[in-house]
Amino acid sequence: MELTIFDVGHGFCALLRCDNGNCILFDCGRDDETGFRPSTYLPAIGVRSLEELVITNFDADHVADLANLLQCVRVETLFRNGSISAAQLTGIKLNAGFLPAGMRAALKMHETYIEPIVNPPDLAGVQIRHFCNPYPRFTTTNDLSLVSFVLYDGIGIVFPGDLEKAGWEALLEVPDFRAWLNVVTIFIASHHGRESGYCAEVFDYCSPQIVILSDKEIQHETQRHCYDEHATGIQWTSNTSVSTRYVLTTRKDGHIRINKNLGSVYRVTSYGSQPPDFLGAAAAF
Repeated sequence: MELTIFDVGHGFCALLRCDNGNCILFDCGRDDETGFRPSTYLPAIGVRSLEELVITNFDADHVADLANLLQCVRVETLFRNGSISAAQLTGIKLNAGFLPAGMRAALKMHETYIEPIVNPPDLAGVQIRHFCNPYPRFTTTNDLSLVSFVLYDGIGIVFPGDLEKAGWEALLEVPDFRAWLNVVTIFIASHHGRESGYCAEVFDYCSPQIVILSDKEIQHETQRHCYDEHATGIQWTSNTSVSTRYVLTTRKDGHIRINKNLGSVYRVTSYGSQPPDFLGAAAAF
């Protein structure tokens, strides 16, 4: 299994490639400053079809490149919070202002990808479980985020979208959700590590080795975090130095890749401003 978390500034986009070549994309953010776009990167590495697209949050920074992606990559299955209708979600987004192309594409998919999943794709041993809060109990797109867990051969990863404290607290009432938190070794910080996405109670059930933030350069106090106190840490080798890292960020480390071969320890590699593949700093456990 290979997971790449792309540096898309204040946004999110991650590609999971299963051992059989099947692919899942989590969100479709892009970085207009660097020019990185999944719509150009995926075809360049030979990905022309996605078995699954997961939209964790219907905000522009999570779907910015979706309209372009759909022109060159086929999406077989869409996962999102299905408790809210396309019309209801469109109303929420229109109240917030203009709908960019990526958002219009996401809303169209939400409206049209409605057929039940008859034959789930073969993910070569990767297990995925989704949780979300229901509409109208929650009416903000952040707390309606789809939280996704990935489990493969002892490595557990959680993608919480932009879930905020109230949303976390509601999902913590669900025993199954708490059980999945217990298997997490890699924690993707909610809401790009912003203060509003932090919920200390989550870590009563979750003890990750490393926390990963997807965000751009610090401009606001709300971007400062305390996730390092919740991670057990990993040994990180960079050039000739060895240190313990508790938090990785795309703003510091750039594109981040996690490799896990069956029966082996997983490996984390950072790639700076250039997307894979070239040799960067790495850690193995």
